[in-house]
Amino acid sequence: MTEQELARYDGQNGRAAYIAVSGTVYDVSTSPYWQNGRHEDLHQAGRDLTEELKSAPHVRAVVERFPVAGRLEKAPPQEKKSGLPLLSIIIMILVMILLIATFIR
Repeated sequence: MTEQELARYDGQNGRAAYIAVSGTVYDVSTSPYWQNGRHEDLHQAGRDLTEELKSAPHVRAVVERFPVAGRLEKAPPQEKKSGLPLLSIIIMILVMILLIATFIR
């Protein structure tokens, strides 16, 4: 399941409530603590809560009691776009300015 797919399970308007923790997606829909996809007004269903649960007052074992709905696929890191085209344009402009300045004298 991708993060975009997980976001559809936000627990609102009758939709199921899923959360992801350490790559595992859990179905928390039946929990009274996850009504309307919110838990204690701190956590929202439909998201990866791995980092948020590090500061939670309860242990991950509580989450692990819920049914597993799947695995969360992390998107591959985006490649950085090269700044070469912009750099090329800047160099061309500087060269043109130098050429024009040379011919104006």
